[in-house]
Amino acid sequence: MKIRLLGSAYNDLKYGRRFYEKINSNLGDYFFECLFSEIDSLMLYYGIHPKCFGYFRMLSKRFPYAVYYTIENEEILIWRVLDCRQSPKKTMKFLGMRMD
Repeated sequence: MKIRLLGSAYNDLKYGRRFYEKINSNLGDYFFECLFSEIDSLMLYYGIHPKCFGYFRMLSKRFPYAVYYTIENEEILIWRVLDCRQSPKKTMKFLGMRMD
């Protein structure tokens, strides 16, 4: 099993890093390291997280972020890394879900 971080997820991480960097010069790097460490933990714990909006959702332990992933063809695909403080409708939009 291997982890593949899609471009959309990497962009989410960069955006979060910039946000926290504005708060404190070292906080952005800490955010990046924490989230990547948690993503790496999926090598051991993939598939145990509850499903939300059709994706497995792993909540970050240190930041209000969620990692949305799927398991396909012996790969853990990281689709998005989203801020949990936004509205569920915005999360659904980012995940490509219809808002009927």
